[in-house]
Amino acid sequence: MTSSIGRVLRDRDAGLYLGAVLVSGFGTSALWLASGIWVKELTGSDGLAALCQLALWAPTLTGPLLGTLADRTRRRPLLVTTNLTLAALLLALFTVDTPARLWILFAVLVVYGACGVVTDAAEAALAATALDKDLLGDFNGLRMSANEGMKLVAPLAGAGLFAAYGGARVALLDAVTFVLAAGMFALLRVRETAPTPDRTPLRARTAEGARYLWGHPRLRPLVVAGGLTMLTSGISGATVYAIVDNLGRSPSYTGVLYVAQGVGSVAVGVASGALLRRFGARRFGGAGIALTAVAAALPAVPNDAAALIGSFTNGAGLPCVLIAGLTAVQRETPDALLGRVAATAGTLMFAPTAVGIAAGAALVETVDLAVLLPALAGARLLIAAPLLRPSRARVTARSPSA
Repeated sequence: MTSSIGRVLRDRDAGLYLGAVLVSGFGTSALWLASGIWVKELTGSDGLAALCQLALWAPTLTGPLLGTLADRTRRRPLLVTTNLTLAALLLALFTVDTPARLWILFAVLVVYGACGVVTDAAEAALAATALDKDLLGDFNGLRMSANEGMKLVAPLAGAGLFAAYGGARVALLDAVTFVLAAGMFALLRVRETAPTPDRTPLRARTAEGARYLWGHPRLRPLVVAGGLTMLTSGISGATVYAIVDNLGRSPSYTGVLYVAQGVGSVAVGVASGALLRRFGARRFGGAGIALTAVAAALPAVPNDAAALIGSFTNGAGLPCVLIAGLTAVQRETPDALLGRVAATAGTLMFAPTAVGIAAGAALVETVDLAVLLPALAGARLLIAAPLLRPSRARVTARSPSA
Protein backbone atom coordinates (compact mmCIF):
# COMPACT_ATOMS: atom_id res chain seq x y z
CA MET A 1 0.00 0.00 0.00
CA THR A 2 2.77 2.43 0.98
CA SER A 3 4.66 1.96 -2.29
CA SER A 4 1.58 2.52 -4.46
CA ILE A 5 0.56 5.66 -2.54
CA GLY A 6 4.15 6.83 -2.81
CA ARG A 7 4.00 6.36 -6.57
CA VAL A 8 0.88 8.52 -6.71
CA LEU A 9 2.37 11.24 -4.52
CA ARG A 10 5.66 11.25 -6.44
CA ASP A 11 3.83 11.71 -9.71
CA ARG A 12 3.98 15.41 -10.61
CA ASP A 13 0.57 15.54 -12.26
CA ALA A 14 -1.10 13.55 -9.50
CA GLY A 15 0.39 15.89 -6.89
CA LEU A 16 -0.87 18.97 -8.73
CA TYR A 17 -4.29 17.40 -9.18
CA LEU A 18 -4.57 16.51 -5.48
CA GLY A 19 -3.36 19.99 -4.56
CA ALA A 20 -6.12 21.53 -6.69
CA VAL A 21 -8.71 19.27 -5.05
CA LEU A 22 -7.37 20.18 -1.61
CA VAL A 23 -7.45 23.96 -1.98
CA SER A 24 -10.77 24.15 -3.84
CA GLY A 25 -12.30 21.69 -1.37
CA PHE A 26 -11.23 23.92 1.50
CA GLY A 27 -12.95 26.93 -0.05
CA THR A 28 -16.09 24.97 -0.93
CA SER A 29 -16.44 23.52 2.57
CA ALA A 30 -15.94 26.96 4.13
CA LEU A 31 -18.62 28.54 1.94
CA TRP A 32 -20.95 25.56 2.46
CA LEU A 33 -21.38 26.41 6.13
CA ALA A 34 -21.00 30.17 5.86
CA SER A 35 -23.77 30.53 3.26
CA GLY A 36 -26.35 29.06 5.63
CA ILE A 37 -25.16 31.26 8.50
CA TRP A 38 -25.28 34.25 6.17
CA VAL A 39 -28.91 33.63 5.22
CA LYS A 40 -29.90 32.91 8.81
CA GLU A 41 -28.30 36.15 9.98
CA LEU A 42 -30.03 38.26 7.31
CA THR A 43 -33.49 36.66 7.56
CA GLY A 44 -33.71 34.71 10.80
CA SER A 45 -35.26 31.85 8.78
CA ASP A 46 -34.08 28.26 9.27
CA GLY A 47 -35.94 27.20 6.13
CA LEU A 48 -34.21 29.73 3.91
CA ALA A 49 -30.85 28.81 5.42
CA ALA A 50 -31.50 25.16 4.57
CA LEU A 51 -32.24 26.15 0.97
CA CYS A 52 -28.54 26.96 0.53
CA GLN A 53 -27.80 23.25 0.59
CA LEU A 54 -30.61 22.55 -1.85
CA ALA A 55 -29.26 25.20 -4.23
CA LEU A 56 -25.82 23.58 -4.18
CA TRP A 57 -27.17 20.04 -4.50
CA ALA A 58 -29.98 20.50 -7.06
CA PRO A 59 -27.73 20.65 -10.19
CA THR A 60 -26.61 17.09 -9.42
CA LEU A 61 -29.95 15.97 -10.85
CA THR A 62 -28.83 17.24 -14.26
CA GLY A 63 -25.52 15.37 -14.03
CA PRO A 64 -25.98 13.26 -17.20
CA LEU A 65 -26.59 16.43 -19.23
CA LEU A 66 -23.84 18.53 -17.64
CA GLY A 67 -21.36 15.67 -17.90
CA THR A 68 -21.74 15.75 -21.68
CA LEU A 69 -19.92 19.11 -21.64
CA ALA A 70 -16.82 17.35 -20.28
CA ASP A 71 -16.77 15.14 -23.40
CA ARG A 72 -17.07 17.99 -25.92
CA THR A 73 -13.72 19.64 -25.21
CA ARG A 74 -10.31 18.94 -23.73
CA ARG A 75 -10.66 18.50 -19.96
CA ARG A 76 -7.63 20.46 -18.70
CA PRO A 77 -8.62 23.77 -20.36
CA LEU A 78 -12.20 23.15 -19.23
CA LEU A 79 -11.09 22.80 -15.61
CA VAL A 80 -8.93 25.94 -15.78
CA THR A 81 -11.74 27.98 -17.33
CA THR A 82 -14.43 26.71 -14.98
CA ASN A 83 -12.36 27.39 -11.86
CA LEU A 84 -11.53 30.92 -13.00
CA THR A 85 -15.20 31.52 -13.86
CA LEU A 86 -16.26 30.45 -10.38
CA ALA A 87 -13.63 32.72 -8.83
CA ALA A 88 -15.04 35.71 -10.74
CA LEU A 89 -18.64 34.73 -10.02
CA LEU A 90 -18.06 34.59 -6.26
CA LEU A 91 -17.10 38.26 -6.23
CA ALA A 92 -20.77 39.06 -6.94
CA LEU A 93 -21.47 38.05 -3.33
CA PHE A 94 -19.89 41.32 -2.15
CA THR A 95 -23.20 42.92 -3.14
CA VAL A 96 -25.27 40.72 -0.79
CA ASP A 97 -25.91 42.87 2.27
CA THR A 98 -29.71 42.87 2.64
CA PRO A 99 -32.46 40.22 2.48
CA ALA A 100 -33.62 41.74 -0.81
CA ARG A 101 -30.32 40.74 -2.42
CA LEU A 102 -30.29 37.15 -1.22
CA TRP A 103 -31.44 36.05 -4.67
CA ILE A 104 -27.87 36.79 -5.82
CA LEU A 105 -26.49 34.35 -3.24
CA PHE A 106 -28.92 31.61 -4.27
CA ALA A 107 -28.25 32.20 -7.98
CA VAL A 108 -24.50 31.97 -7.39
CA LEU A 109 -24.95 28.75 -5.38
CA VAL A 110 -26.96 27.11 -8.17
CA VAL A 111 -24.31 28.01 -10.77
CA TYR A 112 -21.65 26.89 -8.27
CA GLY A 113 -23.32 23.49 -7.96
CA ALA A 114 -23.69 23.13 -11.73
CA CYS A 115 -20.01 23.95 -12.28
CA GLY A 116 -19.15 21.42 -9.60
CA VAL A 117 -20.92 18.68 -11.57
CA VAL A 118 -18.99 19.62 -14.72
CA THR A 119 -15.63 19.77 -12.94
CA ASP A 120 -16.20 16.46 -11.14
CA ALA A 121 -16.85 14.79 -14.50
CA ALA A 122 -13.85 16.48 -16.14
CA GLU A 123 -11.58 15.63 -13.19
CA ALA A 124 -12.59 11.96 -13.30
CA ALA A 125 -11.93 11.80 -17.05
CA LEU A 126 -8.63 13.68 -16.81
CA ALA A 127 -7.37 11.47 -13.99
CA ALA A 128 -8.09 8.36 -16.07
CA THR A 129 -5.99 9.87 -18.87
CA ALA A 130 -3.10 11.08 -16.73
CA LEU A 131 -2.60 8.14 -14.37
CA ASP A 132 -1.75 4.47 -14.59
CA LYS A 133 -5.01 2.49 -14.40
CA ASP A 134 -3.59 0.43 -11.55
CA LEU A 135 -3.14 3.58 -9.45
CA LEU A 136 -6.63 4.97 -9.92
CA GLY A 137 -7.92 3.29 -6.76
CA ASP A 138 -5.12 4.83 -4.68
CA PHE A 139 -5.66 8.19 -6.34
CA ASN A 140 -9.43 8.20 -5.81
CA GLY A 141 -8.94 7.17 -2.20
CA LEU A 142 -6.45 9.98 -1.59
CA ARG A 143 -8.86 12.39 -3.29
CA MET A 144 -11.60 11.22 -0.93
CA SER A 145 -9.27 11.64 2.06
CA ALA A 146 -8.40 15.17 0.94
CA ASN A 147 -12.06 16.11 0.59
CA GLU A 148 -13.04 14.60 3.93
CA GLY A 149 -10.03 16.14 5.65
CA MET A 150 -11.09 19.57 4.43
CA LYS A 151 -14.59 18.97 5.80
CA LEU A 152 -13.06 18.57 9.26
CA VAL A 153 -11.34 21.95 9.33
CA ALA A 154 -12.74 24.23 6.62
CA PRO A 155 -16.29 24.73 8.01
CA LEU A 156 -14.83 25.95 11.30
CA ALA A 157 -12.48 28.27 9.43
CA GLY A 158 -15.39 29.55 7.34
CA ALA A 159 -17.57 30.13 10.39
CA GLY A 160 -14.74 31.96 12.15
CA LEU A 161 -14.00 34.14 9.14
CA PHE A 162 -17.71 34.91 8.77
CA ALA A 163 -18.01 35.89 12.44
CA ALA A 164 -15.00 38.21 12.17
CA TYR A 165 -15.43 39.77 8.71
CA GLY A 166 -18.76 38.67 7.19
CA GLY A 167 -19.84 36.45 4.31
CA ALA A 168 -18.17 38.43 1.54
CA ARG A 169 -14.73 37.62 2.96
CA VAL A 170 -15.57 33.91 2.96
CA ALA A 171 -16.58 34.26 -0.70
CA LEU A 172 -13.25 35.99 -1.39
CA LEU A 173 -11.38 33.14 0.31
CA ASP A 174 -13.26 30.64 -1.86
CA ALA A 175 -12.47 32.70 -4.98
CA VAL A 176 -8.75 32.65 -4.13
CA THR A 177 -8.83 28.85 -3.75
CA PHE A 178 -10.39 28.52 -7.20
CA VAL A 179 -7.68 30.71 -8.73
CA LEU A 180 -5.04 28.51 -7.08
CA ALA A 181 -6.79 25.36 -8.33
CA ALA A 182 -6.94 26.79 -11.86
CA GLY A 183 -3.21 27.46 -11.73
CA MET A 184 -2.47 23.90 -10.65
CA PHE A 185 -4.64 22.42 -13.39
CA ALA A 186 -2.90 24.70 -15.92
CA LEU A 187 0.47 23.23 -14.88
CA LEU A 188 -0.59 19.63 -15.61
CA ARG A 189 1.48 17.95 -18.33
CA VAL A 190 -1.32 15.96 -19.88
CA ARG A 191 -1.54 15.33 -23.60
CA GLU A 192 -5.14 15.51 -24.73
CA THR A 193 -6.44 15.25 -28.24
CA ALA A 194 -9.38 17.45 -29.16
CA PRO A 195 -12.62 15.45 -29.31
CA THR A 196 -13.93 14.67 -32.78
CA PRO A 197 -16.71 17.12 -33.71
CA ASP A 198 -20.06 15.45 -33.13
CA ARG A 199 -23.28 16.74 -34.64
CA THR A 200 -25.39 14.27 -32.67
CA PRO A 201 -28.16 16.08 -30.75
CA LEU A 202 -27.36 16.82 -27.12
CA ARG A 203 -30.15 14.58 -25.85
CA ALA A 204 -28.81 11.63 -27.83
CA ARG A 205 -25.25 12.16 -26.57
CA THR A 206 -26.51 12.34 -23.00
CA ALA A 207 -28.56 9.16 -23.42
CA GLU A 208 -25.53 7.38 -24.89
CA GLY A 209 -23.64 7.72 -21.62
CA ALA A 210 -26.60 6.53 -19.57
CA ARG A 211 -27.12 3.51 -21.85
CA TYR A 212 -23.47 2.54 -21.59
CA LEU A 213 -23.53 2.71 -17.81
CA TRP A 214 -26.80 0.85 -17.38
CA GLY A 215 -25.87 -1.85 -19.88
CA HIS A 216 -22.46 -2.57 -18.36
CA PRO A 217 -22.60 -5.73 -16.22
CA ARG A 218 -19.81 -4.62 -13.86
CA LEU A 219 -20.65 -0.93 -13.50
CA ARG A 220 -24.42 -1.13 -13.00
CA PRO A 221 -24.36 -3.24 -9.77
CA LEU A 222 -21.80 -0.93 -8.17
CA VAL A 223 -23.66 2.25 -9.09
CA VAL A 224 -27.04 0.88 -7.98
CA ALA A 225 -25.56 -0.30 -4.68
CA GLY A 226 -23.91 3.11 -4.22
CA GLY A 227 -27.20 4.92 -4.80
CA LEU A 228 -29.12 2.70 -2.39
CA THR A 229 -26.38 3.09 0.21
CA MET A 230 -26.50 6.86 -0.07
CA LEU A 231 -30.30 6.70 0.23
CA THR A 232 -29.84 4.98 3.58
CA SER A 233 -27.12 7.47 4.52
CA GLY A 234 -29.68 10.25 4.12
CA ILE A 235 -32.00 8.40 6.48
CA SER A 236 -29.26 7.76 9.04
CA GLY A 237 -28.12 11.38 8.79
CA ALA A 238 -31.60 12.51 9.78
CA THR A 239 -31.37 10.44 12.97
CA VAL A 240 -28.21 12.04 14.33
CA TYR A 241 -29.96 14.55 16.61
CA ALA A 242 -32.24 11.84 17.96
CA ILE A 243 -29.18 9.68 18.68
CA VAL A 244 -27.51 12.56 20.52
CA ASP A 245 -30.70 13.18 22.50
CA ASN A 246 -30.83 9.47 23.36
CA LEU A 247 -27.33 9.82 24.80
CA GLY A 248 -28.48 12.68 27.02
CA ARG A 249 -26.10 15.08 25.27
CA SER A 250 -26.65 18.60 23.93
CA PRO A 251 -27.15 19.08 20.15
CA SER A 252 -23.58 20.40 19.83
CA TYR A 253 -22.35 16.84 20.47
CA THR A 254 -23.25 16.09 16.85
CA GLY A 255 -20.03 17.87 15.93
CA VAL A 256 -18.04 15.22 17.79
CA LEU A 257 -19.84 12.45 15.90
CA TYR A 258 -19.20 14.16 12.56
CA VAL A 259 -15.49 14.46 13.36
CA ALA A 260 -15.36 10.72 14.15
CA GLN A 261 -17.08 9.99 10.84
CA GLY A 262 -14.64 12.22 8.96
CA VAL A 263 -11.65 10.48 10.54
CA GLY A 264 -13.04 7.13 9.39
CA SER A 265 -13.43 8.42 5.82
CA VAL A 266 -9.89 9.78 5.75
CA ALA A 267 -8.52 6.46 7.01
CA VAL A 268 -10.29 4.30 4.43
CA GLY A 269 -9.37 6.72 1.65
CA VAL A 270 -5.68 6.17 2.32
CA ALA A 271 -6.11 2.37 2.35
CA SER A 272 -8.57 2.07 -0.53
CA GLY A 273 -6.09 1.44 -3.35
CA ALA A 274 -4.54 -1.57 -1.63
CA LEU A 275 -7.96 -2.89 -0.59
CA LEU A 276 -9.30 -2.56 -4.14
CA ARG A 277 -6.38 -4.56 -5.49
CA ARG A 278 -6.76 -7.18 -2.77
CA PHE A 279 -10.53 -7.72 -2.92
CA GLY A 280 -11.70 -6.25 -6.23
CA ALA A 281 -14.30 -3.52 -6.69
CA ARG A 282 -17.39 -5.63 -5.91
CA ARG A 283 -16.14 -7.14 -2.65
CA PHE A 284 -14.51 -3.89 -1.52
CA GLY A 285 -17.75 -2.00 -2.10
CA GLY A 286 -19.88 -4.73 -0.55
CA ALA A 287 -17.66 -5.00 2.53
CA GLY A 288 -17.89 -1.23 3.02
CA ILE A 289 -21.69 -1.34 2.86
CA ALA A 290 -21.74 -4.23 5.35
CA LEU A 291 -19.56 -2.11 7.63
CA THR A 292 -22.15 0.67 7.49
CA ALA A 293 -24.76 -1.88 8.57
CA VAL A 294 -22.77 -2.43 11.76
CA ALA A 295 -22.45 1.33 12.10
CA ALA A 296 -26.23 1.77 11.87
CA ALA A 297 -26.91 -0.80 14.60
CA LEU A 298 -24.36 0.44 17.15
CA PRO A 299 -26.05 3.77 18.09
CA ALA A 300 -29.19 1.85 19.08
CA VAL A 301 -27.25 1.27 22.30
CA PRO A 302 -27.41 4.53 24.34
CA ASN A 303 -23.68 4.66 25.00
CA ASP A 304 -21.10 7.27 24.00
CA ALA A 305 -18.49 4.70 22.96
CA ALA A 306 -21.00 2.83 20.77
CA ALA A 307 -22.08 6.08 19.10
CA LEU A 308 -18.49 7.18 18.44
CA ILE A 309 -17.46 3.76 17.09
CA GLY A 310 -20.60 3.72 14.96
CA SER A 311 -19.78 7.15 13.50
CA PHE A 312 -16.18 6.16 12.76
CA THR A 313 -17.31 2.87 11.20
CA ASN A 314 -19.93 4.64 9.12
CA GLY A 315 -17.29 7.08 7.87
CA ALA A 316 -15.00 4.20 6.96
CA GLY A 317 -17.71 2.17 5.22
CA LEU A 318 -19.64 4.74 3.18
CA PRO A 319 -16.82 5.80 0.82
CA CYS A 320 -15.93 2.22 -0.18
CA VAL A 321 -18.68 1.66 -2.75
CA LEU A 322 -18.30 5.24 -4.03
CA ILE A 323 -14.55 4.83 -4.60
CA ALA A 324 -15.11 1.37 -6.11
CA GLY A 325 -17.80 2.70 -8.44
CA LEU A 326 -15.81 5.71 -9.66
CA THR A 327 -12.64 3.67 -10.16
CA ALA A 328 -14.55 1.05 -12.15
CA VAL A 329 -16.13 3.77 -14.30
CA GLN A 330 -12.70 5.25 -15.04
CA ARG A 331 -11.19 1.88 -15.90
CA GLU A 332 -14.03 0.48 -18.00
CA THR A 333 -15.39 3.49 -19.92
CA PRO A 334 -14.01 4.69 -23.27
CA ASP A 335 -12.46 8.16 -23.02
CA ALA A 336 -14.98 9.68 -25.43
CA LEU A 337 -17.84 8.74 -23.07
CA LEU A 338 -16.11 9.12 -19.73
CA GLY A 339 -17.33 12.60 -18.78
CA ARG A 340 -21.02 11.86 -19.18
CA VAL A 341 -20.78 8.32 -17.76
CA ALA A 342 -18.95 9.63 -14.66
CA ALA A 343 -21.53 12.39 -14.22
CA THR A 344 -24.43 9.96 -14.67
CA ALA A 345 -22.90 7.62 -12.11
CA GLY A 346 -22.50 10.58 -9.74
CA THR A 347 -26.16 11.51 -10.11
CA LEU A 348 -27.35 7.94 -9.54
CA MET A 349 -25.14 7.52 -6.48
CA PHE A 350 -25.57 10.90 -4.79
CA ALA A 351 -29.04 12.17 -5.72
CA PRO A 352 -30.83 9.55 -3.56
CA THR A 353 -29.28 11.18 -0.49
CA ALA A 354 -31.85 13.99 -0.61
CA VAL A 355 -34.71 11.49 -0.78
CA GLY A 356 -33.21 9.68 2.20
CA ILE A 357 -32.98 12.89 4.22
CA ALA A 358 -36.65 13.62 3.58
CA ALA A 359 -37.67 10.05 4.45
CA GLY A 360 -35.47 10.06 7.54
CA ALA A 361 -36.98 13.32 8.77
CA ALA A 362 -40.40 11.67 8.70
CA LEU A 363 -39.30 8.31 10.10
CA VAL A 364 -37.36 9.73 13.05
CA GLU A 365 -40.55 11.44 14.25
CA THR A 366 -42.70 8.31 14.04
CA VAL A 367 -40.45 5.27 14.58
CA ASP A 368 -38.49 4.48 17.73
CA LEU A 369 -34.71 4.43 17.29
CA ALA A 370 -34.56 0.92 18.76
CA VAL A 371 -36.58 -0.21 15.72
CA LEU A 372 -35.41 2.22 13.03
CA LEU A 373 -31.66 1.72 13.42
CA PRO A 374 -31.68 -2.13 13.31
CA ALA A 375 -34.05 -1.95 10.31
CA LEU A 376 -31.59 0.37 8.60
CA ALA A 377 -28.77 -2.06 9.35
CA GLY A 378 -30.78 -4.91 7.83
CA ALA A 379 -31.49 -2.88 4.68
CA ARG A 380 -27.79 -2.19 4.22
CA LEU A 381 -26.94 -5.89 4.54
CA LEU A 382 -29.45 -6.61 1.76
CA ILE A 383 -27.79 -3.95 -0.41
CA ALA A 384 -24.35 -5.44 0.25
CA ALA A 385 -25.34 -9.06 -0.42
CA PRO A 386 -25.30 -8.98 -4.27
CA LEU A 387 -21.80 -7.47 -4.27
CA LEU A 388 -20.46 -10.01 -1.80
CA ARG A 389 -21.81 -13.00 -3.73
CA PRO A 390 -19.38 -14.51 -6.27
CA SER A 391 -20.08 -13.15 -9.74
CA ARG A 392 -21.77 -15.46 -12.22
CA ALA A 393 -18.70 -15.45 -14.43
CA ARG A 394 -16.50 -16.59 -11.56
CA VAL A 395 -18.90 -19.38 -10.57
CA THR A 396 -19.04 -20.60 -14.20
CA ALA A 397 -15.26 -20.59 -14.41
CA ARG A 398 -15.04 -22.84 -11.35
CA SER A 399 -17.77 -25.21 -12.49
CA PRO A 400 -16.57 -28.78 -13.32
CA SER A 401 -18.47 -28.60 -16.59
CA ALA A 402 -16.70 -25.40 -17.72
